Amino acid sequence: MPTPHEAEKQHTGPEEADRPPLMSSHDAAPSGPPSRNPCCLCWCCCCSCSWNQERQRAWQASRESKLQPLPSCEVCTPPSPEEVQSWAQSFDKLMHSPTGRSVFRAFLRTEYSEENMLFWLACEELKAEANQHVVDEKARLIYEDYVSILSPKEVSLDSRVREGINRKMQEPSPHTFDDAQLQIYTLMHRDSYPRFLTSPAYRSLLLQGAPQSSSEA
Repeated sequence: MPTPHEAEKQHTGPEEADRPPLMSSHDAAPSGPPSRNPCCLCWCCCCSCSWNQERQRAWQASRESKLQPLPSCEVCTPPSPEEVQSWAQSFDKLMHSPTGRSVFRAFLRTEYSEENMLFWLACEELKAEANQHVVDEKARLIYEDYVSILSPKEVSLDSRVREGINRKMQEPSPHTFDDAQLQIYTLMHRDSYPRFLTSPAYRSLLLQGAPQSSSEA
């Protein structure tokens, strides 16, 4: 016959049978609320994951350093007569002059091709960027503004260059648009630059720097 103590161990009431087993220390639930795993595909500001914070910082930096419109020709420092004359010597000298670029950009605007200069300048800014997060964002903006066929400011690029850009956009770098920048530079050199040299705007600058001795005599 079992002892009273053994009988008590063998007896299991309905309430005790339905009670869930106790968890061990290894199975115990954490005392605090469960930590939220950072989302990796967050495109909004609904969470505070580290990826989203990095993206917001990159976006802000890009907004602050985004290309500002070039000042108008009147705001630029007036070029010397020698500098104006040097612009006719080579396209490189024109493009290396901040005032020359501004005057040339104003001319391109009259020909409805100002986006060529804007794209070239945006590529120059991208090549000077060292922060990878900012590079990613700037590359995306350049693509949307000047490469996408949906953009009203799309520049003229051949299919080979476009395909190369699409491949490089998977991992953008400061040199993602180098081939496209060279193609647009060549286009401006061969197409727009000769007309600029015979334009009223450039001729006016040449006359402003011409010697006045004949009129004074």
